Amino acid sequence: MNKSISKLASYFIITLSLLFSPAAFAESEVAKKGRDLFNQSDNQKVEQAIEYFRQRKNLDSVGVLTLAMRFAPNAFAISEALEEITGEKLGREWNSWMLWQERHSEVKPFEGFNQIHADVHKRVDGNFQLFLGGDRDYNIRVEEITWGGVLKDGIPALTNPKLLTREQATYMEPENLVFGVNINGDARAYPLRILDWHEMFNDVVGGVSVSLAYCTLCGSGILYETKLEGYPYHLTLGSSGFLYRSNKLMYDTYTHSLWNQFTGKPVAGPLANSGIELKVRPVVITTWEKWQTENPATKVISIETGYNRDYGTGVAYKQYWQSPDLMFPVNVDTSVHKAKDYVFSLRDGEVKKAWPIKFFKGGKVINDTAGAQKLVLVGDEASRTVRAFNSNGIEFVKTDNPAKISGDSKIWQITEDALVAEDGTKLARLAGHIGFWFAWGNYYGKEGQVATLN
Repeated sequence: MNKSISKLASYFIITLSLLFSPAAFAESEVAKKGRDLFNQSDNQKVEQAIEYFRQRKNLDSVGVLTLAMRFAPNAFAISEALEEITGEKLGREWNSWMLWQERHSEVKPFEGFNQIHADVHKRVDGNFQLFLGGDRDYNIRVEEITWGGVLKDGIPALTNPKLLTREQATYMEPENLVFGVNINGDARAYPLRILDWHEMFNDVVGGVSVSLAYCTLCGSGILYETKLEGYPYHLTLGSSGFLYRSNKLMYDTYTHSLWNQFTGKPVAGPLANSGIELKVRPVVITTWEKWQTENPATKVISIETGYNRDYGTGVAYKQYWQSPDLMFPVNVDTSVHKAKDYVFSLRDGEVKKAWPIKFFKGGKVINDTAGAQKLVLVGDEASRTVRAFNSNGIEFVKTDNPAKISGDSKIWQITEDALVAEDGTKLARLAGHIGFWFAWGNYYGKEGQVATLN
């Protein structure tokens, strides 16, 4: 932790011109040729650089050539060089070579690539220099950090958004989906029709600083606590404009470290090797009608966000939601589940486990385990609603009332904090979230479990 803080201090005193200028350090010949790939005024230099890498035939150049395939105009010549170097016939599609890189984690870029990668992206947005290059620490592969097509804060987070009572929220329709949060009796609804445009909110709910990190590309909205143990500040999170394996990379406004949205871990910058992992809080997706019925004192964010957006239902990402395809390259096992099948994930503990949301078709109560943890899940596929609770070994079944389940000869009320029996006994809620299969499989597929129907 001390190392992270000292490195953070150094970032504020190093001038940007020194940190990000190619002349600030002596480059090797291979790094200079790598820069030549992106020369915008001398095409001959570009051609000579491509030929240099083609004849050199070293796998450490795959990263820079793949980067050049996206940002430089000589895709055909670059693809020919990549095919000679790798022995793979993948053609001129940038996606194909990004997938090849992901599959070959043993291949490392040449020294100096990280700075080239940073400087190329700095041309897109000068603010990107806050996140990449220099002597930053990384614990993910830099060659897989890719531009998502928007500038820094091009998808603006909502911080302490204006709140309305449910009676005031006349713009809401009963079937609108919301992210429902209730902490210490403070109930809030964050409509997806608004969050689809902002992908993140920073707020204080029930006295707890939280951020909903929402990656529309991977269909996951995860609620994190943003007060870090041992640090004097609360994080404010935003969208960096970068992705890693089709997953949003967030940043915090204090250190400008990049964070993996799905894991809640910092991956680049001053906090990258700090060992920090954000604590997950329960959040549910449900309809506005159900949420306000179950939480009559709820507040909901105002449609007057200060941004000019069309907050109509299903407007943002409409084509993406309707397509089975991904927008950015990522390897995914689709032998059992499709890439964009929804799963409910529990990952705040020793055992990480996912349940396909189709298991909850028509409304279901599922008794199951995650490692030694006995639990019960209550969900409905139609509204993407799943809540998980510690079952304490009790077997539960549905009742005629969707807000209650039965177990141990008692009727239990489903609340946002716990299952509550008629005699006051409580079984705690477990923190989980919805997401696309490809995201869960990519990050937790090797170490986690996937539920099957008996």
